Amino acid sequence: MTWLAPNTFVTFCKGMDLPTLSGVFAQAGLPASATGESSGWAWVSHDALAVPHGGSVWKLARDITGFRYEGNAETVFLASTPPCACPHGQSYLVAHCPEHPFQFTYNRGGFEELYLNVGGRRESRRGGGMADLLVRGLLDAGIVGRDTSRYDADPEFNADGAHTMRILVEHFGLPSPLRP
Repeated sequence: MTWLAPNTFVTFCKGMDLPTLSGVFAQAGLPASATGESSGWAWVSHDALAVPHGGSVWKLARDITGFRYEGNAETVFLASTPPCACPHGQSYLVAHCPEHPFQFTYNRGGFEELYLNVGGRRESRRGGGMADLLVRGLLDAGIVGRDTSRYDADPEFNADGAHTMRILVEHFGLPSPLRP
């Protein structure tokens, strides 16, 4: 996943300005390591290894779109951490251990509208009320579908999720890469 630095959590938010977004995370005891605003998105990032439970960042990214900050807020949460290797693993579409949140969530109204892990065919195990939102882009790229011959021809194809990340970035119009 080359779009983000390794072991990074980033929460992008539309409908909330940067001081409010960074204040929400700071108030929750999750001060951001970096912040920014661009293309209509405010964002905060966290060093995943410094956050005691990655799930707390992921859940706050979801929750700020609902209860406390009602309105038109929407968030995209990205994690450049490895997918969970815990017993839940990748066999089931359930929340993983607290240290390994889903690598992508799109949140609105306090709910995960779409969530998935990226790379290595994991995109076919996606969930949420808008689970088919990105299907056309994922199908066109050969990432999901009945005929995934790109994976058969090249086992390393999209292993790191870079192709999926590009589709996510383009679809949501996320700001430029946050790599150092």
